[in-house]
Amino acid sequence: MNKSNFETNRTYAKYLDSQDDLNHYRAEFLFPEDKNDYSCVYLCGNSLGLQPKKVKHYLNEELDDWSKYGVHGHTKAGRPWLTYHLQARSGFAELTGSLEHEVIAMNTLTVNLHMLMTTFYRPTQKRFKILIESTAFPSDRFAAESQIRLHGFDPKEALIEWHPKSDELLIDDLQQIIATQGDEIALILVPGIQYYSGQVLPIQEICQIAKQAGCNIGLDLAHAIGNIELELHDWAPDFAAWCTYKYLNGGPGSVGGAFIHEMHHGSAGNEQLLGWWSNDLKSRFKMGTEFVAAKDADLWQVSNPPVFSLTPVITSLHMFQEASFKKLRKKSIQLTNYMEFLIQDSFKDKIDSITPPLNRGCQLSLVILDKNLNGKGIFNSLTEKNVIGDWREPNVIRMAPTPMYNSFEDVYEFVERLGAAIAENTN
Repeated sequence: MNKSNFETNRTYAKYLDSQDDLNHYRAEFLFPEDKNDYSCVYLCGNSLGLQPKKVKHYLNEELDDWSKYGVHGHTKAGRPWLTYHLQARSGFAELTGSLEHEVIAMNTLTVNLHMLMTTFYRPTQKRFKILIESTAFPSDRFAAESQIRLHGFDPKEALIEWHPKSDELLIDDLQQIIATQGDEIALILVPGIQYYSGQVLPIQEICQIAKQAGCNIGLDLAHAIGNIELELHDWAPDFAAWCTYKYLNGGPGSVGGAFIHEMHHGSAGNEQLLGWWSNDLKSRFKMGTEFVAAKDADLWQVSNPPVFSLTPVITSLHMFQEASFKKLRKKSIQLTNYMEFLIQDSFKDKIDSITPPLNRGCQLSLVILDKNLNGKGIFNSLTEKNVIGDWREPNVIRMAPTPMYNSFEDVYEFVERLGAAIAENTN
């Protein structure tokens, strides 16, 4: 829908909700309680998604199977625990544009980045550098720096930063770095979506640039999976990793996921950290001393999956498959455009978004333009009015209307309360 067709009244927001064929999913989630006589407007799916009501049912089934079968639940449970992690495979594959044997549910995001860098960061005296974006999420930076140190190099020399210009990472700047230092770079590690600005990076182009320069390429998809369309198999990064507690609604600290392109599945045993679950299933329980490598992404799964932590993830993935991600993404674009329209209409000279309009998911990163306004004060006032978003230092309010459970009236109500928060924080 063209933003010029939007209207600025609540009746119109309700009309958009009445036309939304995904609006019934809202009733499938649990929202925080009312606060200070305000209903909850939850716009924080980019930090922690809401709990699907079905999670309790799925968890109870696993608890019941544990009580009935004990150890035999590994084979007799309704969803056998021995292969439990594979139930996430089809959902992960659909959301990442991967082949099923290229994805795996395991560990958490930063652990997976370390596991995968063990394989794909193999520095030599000539090619030893890691390239990240300068405003990378701290965990990614810390992981890259520690990998560099573990291999005996100094991050001051071996960590290269891709700096944004005017809040946006430009592909020309990346190309310039590659042109001057490409033969020294062992690994490029970048996000699918920059967490602070909300910019969607041109992943396909970055992958092509990396390969042409002989660099391995890995992706942090924490803010991308369940938010934007991905085509990992065709774009062919070497690896990717993601968490599941944001847009995938897997719950705090839920099991993450990883992608390893099938071109790497034949090289087993020398460049991976291995464990029992990396061993081929057919020989795993023979308890032998000879390692028989799993043939696909399972090779990087060193340990058996935590069933109860994985259950909410599987629950949510089933919902994504049912809803259709193409429909979710279409609604997401409309929701975000609507939010931007209302903010510009009401607060044009006071608030702006630093998120590139043509390269974004559902998140808008809002900054205060008016020097008479206190950004952190506005955020605190919104919190008191039961609008749940998040604040990122030094000066960004992140709001993410999530298509699975947010409504157009949520967006309208947020902007109404934003107006009240601005009035309360005008110097």
